[in-house]
Amino acid sequence: MDSTLLKDLRLSILILLGLVTTSVCGFVVSPSTVVASVPRSSASIYLRSLSTRLAADRKDIAETASISAPIDSAPVDPAPIDELIADAFESSSPMDIGGIVGPENVIVYDTSLRDGTQGESVSISSTDKLKIASLLCSFGVDYIEAGWPGSNPKDKEFFERASTELPEVTRSKLVAFGSTRRRSVPASEDGQIQSLLDSGTPTVCIVAKGHAWQVTEILRATKDENLDMIRDSVGHICANGRRVFVDLEHFFDGYEHDSNYALDCCRAAVEAGARCLVLCDTNGGSMPWQIEQATSAVVDEFGGHFGVSVGVHTHNDCGMAVANSVVACRAGAGLVQGTVNGIGERTGNANLCTVVPSLALHVDSKMTCRPQLSRLTQLSRTVSEVMNRNPDTAAPFVGASAFAHKGGLHVAAMQRHKDSYQHIDPKLVGNEMRVLISELSGRQNILKKIRDAGFIQADDDHSWNDRAAAILNRVKQLESIGYTFEGADASVHLMVLHATKGYCSPFKVLDYNALVFDSDIDSASRVLKKAQQKKPPATSRATLKIRTVTTPEDKEYDGNGITYMDRLEVSDGSGPIDALSKCFLKALKPSHPYLSNVELTDYKVRILDPNTATGAATRVMIEFRDRHEDTSWSTVSVDRNVVSASLNALLDGYEYALIEQASECMLCDDFFD
Repeated sequence: MDSTLLKDLRLSILILLGLVTTSVCGFVVSPSTVVASVPRSSASIYLRSLSTRLAADRKDIAETASISAPIDSAPVDPAPIDELIADAFESSSPMDIGGIVGPENVIVYDTSLRDGTQGESVSISSTDKLKIASLLCSFGVDYIEAGWPGSNPKDKEFFERASTELPEVTRSKLVAFGSTRRRSVPASEDGQIQSLLDSGTPTVCIVAKGHAWQVTEILRATKDENLDMIRDSVGHICANGRRVFVDLEHFFDGYEHDSNYALDCCRAAVEAGARCLVLCDTNGGSMPWQIEQATSAVVDEFGGHFGVSVGVHTHNDCGMAVANSVVACRAGAGLVQGTVNGIGERTGNANLCTVVPSLALHVDSKMTCRPQLSRLTQLSRTVSEVMNRNPDTAAPFVGASAFAHKGGLHVAAMQRHKDSYQHIDPKLVGNEMRVLISELSGRQNILKKIRDAGFIQADDDHSWNDRAAAILNRVKQLESIGYTFEGADASVHLMVLHATKGYCSPFKVLDYNALVFDSDIDSASRVLKKAQQKKPPATSRATLKIRTVTTPEDKEYDGNGITYMDRLEVSDGSGPIDALSKCFLKALKPSHPYLSNVELTDYKVRILDPNTATGAATRVMIEFRDRHEDTSWSTVSVDRNVVSASLNALLDGYEYALIEQASECMLCDDFFD
């Protein structure tokens, strides 16, 4: 028999007999207090719910015994009543003796793999779903809603593969999502309900209408028919031994429209055996005070006392999804649904990467995943990577800009106390504080970069003050002609290095040229012909002469210390930038094999003054990634020649990569003849 049912039966017996004192989530209350703290009808609702689940569990035991027990084995009998009473409070888990009540305790329920995939341009394979499910489990998410097995082949495939490819601890958290039965078909004959049972998950979540107008006008059913659909669907799934959550769609709008019917929908679900009532702001138009009022009403009626938790599911159409989720938890909701990075239909769902740390750090809620909070930024960015989406740099808590400081006064204050302009220590969520460089910066911004580079060792070292002021003036001058250093930390780092006495680049470009050629300049026919070719022909050729240090691996190395050599290379490419990049790597890799680990992940070109037409200044930003270390950096350059701007950004990116790996002294100008 399910241990939860045993505990529920024991609790009900003790409450009715008034024999013991009950401990719920750490608070001690008497049985009379428990019963008196909720409407009288709730006790009977709970007992009917318990009876449904117990009958289902007895049926499951009988079926299991008839299938797997030896022929001569004795029948399996339920535990005697006296044993149930004796072991009534064997477990201290709140779930065993009642529903979870927020904000003290909150269950985290992720729906990225189901509701999140309804967002525009979000599409992930079954293999990627398995990866993300494992990530969510390791982070400590309590429930993982993995898909709707009755709606598409991909989700059906996921649940089939999950049964063999995911470990037991992850499978125990999976939730299959579906809807109530069709209006005219019993739940026992509904194919979509059967697909939920076939998924094999221990928990099933079904969506039901919680709004009278939606029932009559959209579902085209009577209000009583909707209540029957809820009861029959929940009861049938419970009878098959599954834990059932009910998403009450449009609940908050429905509560405003007809609160009595909205509560009737909750009551129907609880009477049939539902363990959690999830209140949904489906259209995303509810305000925090409406969420608080309706959630409080449901918690007072059903939540926390008789094995039923109240949850919340919000959408971000008014930008209120996170605020509404937090308010609902403060009103007593013990389960919060959302998605990683807030992905989802229309404007998205509640962002768990914001909701979870807000509850943990500002509301002090207890959550299973709280000990893993320092991995939150990593989770956010890894999920984005698996989904092939660009991370939101401005995302609270986990974004690259979440703890980035640009104003000079702010940075100066941060040097005095780290809490002067940030609400938490970034390390608590696995993020980091960053200082941005721009025309709005002050000298402290530059000095912070210099400290980070390791050039200032003591707080009383003032030797860099003048150079910091010079670098700042240079930044402001460059930004006035179109540079932007906020997203190009590598370029700033190089600027600091080049202001350091004795530093020289590990290589030097002596000269280059790039040729562009084509055999057909008619755009329409050229596109057609190239589309028919398996491999497009080269359209550019670059020549590059470069001077760099030699290493023991080079055949030119003389073994007598540092030497240098000049290399002249030629490469073809699909364009001048592609040809130059290939040529550059061809010249440097023999002396610097580390560059084989470096790849370009983004290349952006922006015209800064379009009114000057083809003579416009061009800003190029390039992002690089070290595949081995999984680190990234960006560089920027501006020129009226787009080829020169691109080459300068390329050179900065590769120079930044090499200064972290250099084992020899860099070349200085006076080293050469």
